[in-house]
Amino acid sequence: MEFAIWDKIIFICYGLIIIGIGLWVSKGKGGTSEDYFLASKSLPWWAIGASLIAANISAEQFIGMSGSGFAVGLAIASYEWMAALTLLIVGKYFLPVFIEKKLYTIPEFVEVRYSTTLKSILAVFWICLFVFVNLTSVLYLGATALDTIIGDGSGSIFTYCIFGLALFAAAYSLYGGLSAVAWTDVVQVVLLVAGGFITTIIALSHVTEGGGVIDGLVTIYEQVPEKFSMILEKGEIITPNGKDAWWDLPGLAVLIGGLWVANLYYWGFNQYIIQRTLAAKSLQESQKGIVLAAFLKLLIPLIVVVPGIVAFVMNSGPDGAVGEMYTDPSFIAEGGRIINDNAAPWLIKEFVPTGLKGLVLAALAAAIVSSLASMLNSTATIFTMDIFKPYFGKEASEQKLVNVGRLSATLALIIAVILAPQLKNLGQVFQYIQEYTGIVSPGILAVFMLGLFWKSTTNRAAILGVLVSVPIAFYFKVAPNGWSENSIFLNLPFMDQMFYTWILTMLFMILISYLETKGRAHPKAIIIGKSLYKTEPVFNICSFAIILILVMLYALFW
Repeated sequence: MEFAIWDKIIFICYGLIIIGIGLWVSKGKGGTSEDYFLASKSLPWWAIGASLIAANISAEQFIGMSGSGFAVGLAIASYEWMAALTLLIVGKYFLPVFIEKKLYTIPEFVEVRYSTTLKSILAVFWICLFVFVNLTSVLYLGATALDTIIGDGSGSIFTYCIFGLALFAAAYSLYGGLSAVAWTDVVQVVLLVAGGFITTIIALSHVTEGGGVIDGLVTIYEQVPEKFSMILEKGEIITPNGKDAWWDLPGLAVLIGGLWVANLYYWGFNQYIIQRTLAAKSLQESQKGIVLAAFLKLLIPLIVVVPGIVAFVMNSGPDGAVGEMYTDPSFIAEGGRIINDNAAPWLIKEFVPTGLKGLVLAALAAAIVSSLASMLNSTATIFTMDIFKPYFGKEASEQKLVNVGRLSATLALIIAVILAPQLKNLGQVFQYIQEYTGIVSPGILAVFMLGLFWKSTTNRAAILGVLVSVPIAFYFKVAPNGWSENSIFLNLPFMDQMFYTWILTMLFMILISYLETKGRAHPKAIIIGKSLYKTEPVFNICSFAIILILVMLYALFW
């Protein structure tokens, strides 16, 4: 099905509207660093909730998680559903401290609690992570999807798509800062959710000839019931490329193990996520925004995971296997490897009709561009406020700080554009991102958790903990053939690797801190009164409802 003129018109109109809104809300703002990096601390709860989801949902989810849905099934939805619970914890226990300290950046908390040295180390790390992993992977996945949907999937317009997405995000975010990013996100999140549901509904209606959405759901559940298992057992699901899915999602670890490391690190201490909550009118507004985002996270698997399962059912044979005999050629790479991440692009290209295809493509672009814009703004914020200002621009004017932010974001985007094409042949890119960040996230999470909740944690323990966590992570990572009597290595799923690395790093930090302080409180310890953790009834009621829904979901799909 071709990308017709009406689809192009709809897509172009979407682009012009987003850029127009971004430039309009930025008019008269951006003169100070607070305007540019924290949207003048004026965001209402509904803008915060929408912006959190728009920043989070990108090609990683629309393409990468759909690919994991194709390969693994509903179990990958734990990343989304457990994120809803994580958001509630962040809103209840982390945000009150961050907002009370009037932070611009997450590294700034490290300076308040530990030292400028550790703050600088982590600031450099986060900038590298944003540029070399996050920005790069989003550009790559987005361009791959657009090439598959608009082009012929051969890579003929891949490079043009990378440049187009980069320029689109830069067009309003570099000028307008967080205000432009957050307010355009309100439009983008409506579009991406609507476009996602359209794709899911159309995909389900094509599962059976002449059937509807309910028939489609019943059919895919009957044909591949194992794809609806949330807590996997070893050997329960083998991916199309022959990997045991348990190694990515090892049973109960998704509820009580390493997934907490990934989620707490991402939602609690990730600058491009937490930045919009720091820009709230008040703590209460920020917490209500968190609740809205948590409700939306419950819906995300319907629009990113279920389409992947549908694509698997429609491309598998009677025995449930995929291959050249039953599978569309776009899923098969050289050597017979299955390209799982082609699930969502294939569905859009094959089944979404003219007119709606332009809207769905706009939704996909909205997911990609909103995340790119958020990452660019956060990269600029960390570089400007945590590196440039303290070391090179102590006397810099507010306008110079804003200009430095724009320049640093531009350079970050240029580097990502150059590196994005190098991410080919990765299979499940969503899993690649999780495994890469899983090497460093446990140590950083240990530093923040102990810094927040244990008064005796010292700066030396934090620095050594970050450094020691990497070799601990690599110890688990490099296991060649699993544990044996003659091996010193343990071959564990990466989610278990993260959990054990986090626990061991915290134990190491506790030991070092105790040797230094003998259990006494550190001079920079965070002193928190119980009143700081009090939340409004609306937050408490909504939190209870979300937890109840989560219990029901896991009971249903266990």
